[in-house]
Amino acid sequence: MSIIGNLIWIVFGGIFIFLEYLIAGLLMCFTIVGIPFGIKIIQLSVLALFPFGQKVEHNEHAGGCLSIILNIIWIFIGGIWIALTHVLFALLFAITIIGIPFAAQHMKLAGFALTPFGKSIR
Repeated sequence: MSIIGNLIWIVFGGIFIFLEYLIAGLLMCFTIVGIPFGIKIIQLSVLALFPFGQKVEHNEHAGGCLSIILNIIWIFIGGIWIALTHVLFALLFAITIIGIPFAAQHMKLAGFALTPFGKSIR
């Protein structure tokens, strides 16, 4: 079922979200300061391409204070706007019964996009 969901996801805009995240992640990796943010954006791009069948989990051995500081910086850099975009898409998809699984995936992406540090994709 996740294969069909991922294929439909890609057709209805998942490929564009993936490309946006991938380009942004590669651009962030050009600077030394932006490398941690770029790596997380690239991880987000993989989740944005194939969201069905993947889970976002909190790491028990996360960076502690470092992940909190990076999450706060990330929220101000662009995390809030990415998360709000996913929430908007989730509301649009939730209008129809067929779109509810896609709305759930957008909400998963919104949570990961808001605070990506200290979380991993499984």
